[in-house]
Amino acid sequence: MVWSDVFDLNHTFKLFSAMDFHNTFYAILALSVFTLLVNLPFGRARARTKRYSLRWFLYIHIPIPLVFIARAISHIDIKYLPIFALAAVAGQIAGGKLEL
Repeated sequence: MVWSDVFDLNHTFKLFSAMDFHNTFYAILALSVFTLLVNLPFGRARARTKRYSLRWFLYIHIPIPLVFIARAISHIDIKYLPIFALAAVAGQIAGGKLEL
């Protein structure tokens, strides 16, 4: 066995970059699900208020700081923001269609 095989930095880098991808993927997936679930009750409430009223505006915008704080805590880059925006819109629409 050669020492260059033991301390092969190329192999180590590939191993850690693959782990980082999976960790980032699962973090983005978890935060997207969180975003969708947080927006469900707000979408339901928004659908039952008068359009363009103060409550309607607040029901759309109150979940935004919650998602921002969760994204900041999880250290997810801002380039994934469109994914979370789509999850928020999907949560608002799905919440508006909920019949309980």
